[in-house]
Amino acid sequence: MNEDVTLGKEEIILEVKDLVKHFPMGGGFFGQNQKVVHAVNGINFKVRKGETLGIVGESGCGKSTAGRTIIRLYEPTSGQIIFEGQDVTKAEGNDLLNLRRQMQMIFQDPYASLNPRMTVGDIVGEGLDIHKLASGQARTDRIYELLEVIGLNPEHANRFPHEFSGGQRQRIGIARALSVNPRLIICDEPISALDVSIQAQIVNMLEELQEKLGLTYLFIAHDLSMVKHISHRIAVMYLGRIVELADSFELYKNPQHPYTQALLSAIPIPDPRVEATRKRIVVSGTVPSPIDPPSGCYFRTRCPYVKAVCSEQVPQLKELGSNHVAACHLL
Repeated sequence: MNEDVTLGKEEIILEVKDLVKHFPMGGGFFGQNQKVVHAVNGINFKVRKGETLGIVGESGCGKSTAGRTIIRLYEPTSGQIIFEGQDVTKAEGNDLLNLRRQMQMIFQDPYASLNPRMTVGDIVGEGLDIHKLASGQARTDRIYELLEVIGLNPEHANRFPHEFSGGQRQRIGIARALSVNPRLIICDEPISALDVSIQAQIVNMLEELQEKLGLTYLFIAHDLSMVKHISHRIAVMYLGRIVELADSFELYKNPQHPYTQALLSAIPIPDPRVEATRKRIVVSGTVPSPIDPPSGCYFRTRCPYVKAVCSEQVPQLKELGSNHVAACHLL
């Protein structure tokens, strides 16, 4: 079975089918024998309207590339991205522009994602201008409204990004995403560059906005504790593939894939007595190169339970229970 698990009768807002994204590298004679970075290798999942799907994994697993490909900041190598019944991979011109209005992104680095030469008002109002949603006083009123929603004052509209802290800049990025009334927001590690105290504020604000506006989130992060807090379901990625997907509580209570078990064992517990007695699973070795991934199961070069079949066949996701699937030959 693939990642396409049964989600009940809830409305599916996003469906990703066999999504692949490869990046060609330089080299080779006239393009022959050109090497390729296998960033995303055939992932499948669905996102329900109003839910938060978390995507976790160590650096380089392809989670951010997947998010950027879904919104077509990167062109997919193959596969399908279906948003509210429309094929995003085939959209062009005005159709693509309208889809991008419905799918917005919050970027990881609030320092790099805001144009330093534009005022906050122009940054937040840029989407209104591109999609012709408001002009004149209506545009100004909308910008002020958005600034108040994210906890800033209307007078901040005339300031530049360098005059704000990192947390405030990320709030501005959120206001920019909200400006066009999107239905889906892809949060690409939106808190990883912020202080811990600010992280909680941003996550709480995202949850409040989701409840108030009926938003759907694809929340990409490597902070497993925060992902558990905000996500309804969680997908675990390793070297471009989804190795496990389950409801948030179920995944943390009953992880099945060896990689997921190792990730969760690394989360510190704030009770020193419990922390001293718990078992840590240490994954040996290094992540294989995405330029030349291993045969069969990509995790086999680091898995303590590896068998001969792991190098011969690619494990498919198997249904282990209600909305719980994992890809491992041992299951």
